[in-house]
Amino acid sequence: MFKGRPGRVSELYVGRSTILKVFLIGGVLVISAMFIWYTFDIIDQLQNDTRTQVDKYVRLWQLAANLPTSGDEQQCLFFIFDEIIVKAQFPIVVLDHDHVPVSWRNISDIPSEDTTQAAFEQLREVAEGMYRQNGEYPLYFGETNVNYLRYGDSELINQLRVVPFVAVGIVLAFMIVAIIGFQNIRRSEERHIWVGMAKETAHQLGTPLSSLLGWLELIDKPNRQQLSNSELEQLLDQTTIYMKTDVERLQQVANRFGQIGSVPEIEECDLNALVDEVVQYYMIRLPFEGKGAQIKVSTGDIPPVRLNRELFGWVLENLIKNSLQAVDPKSGIITLVTSVADDRKNVVLDVIDNGNGIPAGAARKLFRPGFTTKKRGWGMGLTLVKRIVEEYHVGRIILMTSRPGETIFHITLPISGGN
Repeated sequence: MFKGRPGRVSELYVGRSTILKVFLIGGVLVISAMFIWYTFDIIDQLQNDTRTQVDKYVRLWQLAANLPTSGDEQQCLFFIFDEIIVKAQFPIVVLDHDHVPVSWRNISDIPSEDTTQAAFEQLREVAEGMYRQNGEYPLYFGETNVNYLRYGDSELINQLRVVPFVAVGIVLAFMIVAIIGFQNIRRSEERHIWVGMAKETAHQLGTPLSSLLGWLELIDKPNRQQLSNSELEQLLDQTTIYMKTDVERLQQVANRFGQIGSVPEIEECDLNALVDEVVQYYMIRLPFEGKGAQIKVSTGDIPPVRLNRELFGWVLENLIKNSLQAVDPKSGIITLVTSVADDRKNVVLDVIDNGNGIPAGAARKLFRPGFTTKKRGWGMGLTLVKRIVEEYHVGRIILMTSRPGETIFHITLPISGGN
């Protein structure tokens, strides 16, 4: 599945990050364009409604103006304007036959009772703008063209023109703030990761190194001179075997860190055998780890799964080490159970311990980089476990149960050759 493609994960993550950014920016642009288009479509509808309303006002004006009346026509004009059109919500200017404003409504900054020269000059400019935008409507008394009506957009329409650009500006401002915040968070996480990886390296190297020191101490014991040659030879042979194992362990740790950040080689593997191997490694070194804690294995009849032995062995070691630190050193029990899932498509591995459990608040953050419940922890072990299980092995790991006396980490892995 992954063979022949080493060293590509970092590029893959860069690609995903770039795609996500492009998707977000593209989504914002599309949504902004749709919002602007929708707003201006509403503006067009409002303008059409206003135009229809003006047409009706003009017809009503004409109808009223041509009815038999007594008195001055100009007074009739003012009466119609004041009583019929006064409730319009858009600006209106009525001009005489010489295009001199005689009446107006809803003109901002120009009260209808203001008759100063400055007001008339400003009103002329407003009327010219109305003419360029919407033209004008002639008003007749009989067959004589005596007045003109001009109108402009309402204040609501003018505000609507600005709304989409203000909204898009706010969205862009939030995006900029979010991007800056995201970059700061990412840098902070990177710092945590680098520090955590350095400490995790020391953590991984600690077990074989402490074990090697123990074997050296055993060899250098003064009473070894009291041993017979055969006993001494047996001791040295046994110690050499264990020391070789620890040296191989150091090489294995180096290989593991080399595979983080690249696509590991995955092959068909017997999970039960791998579990036994890791448990045996810890069983030999339990005096250094737990001083009385027990590690038990209950393996079921499971089919092969596709694994990278070194990386998944790292997963098992991290979980076992966490459990050893959580249980009582004298009465702690850690059990690893393998079985086939009910769907027959996955293999299940449960790591169970009888420690104090993990608080509910901490359980939600357990796999986050840098989060730890230990006083001297660095919060990288379970983060690496999750990445190895879910990203490299297409499996899943969850904290199924955590209460005093029982904590269960539940891992599912797809069966080799399964759909």
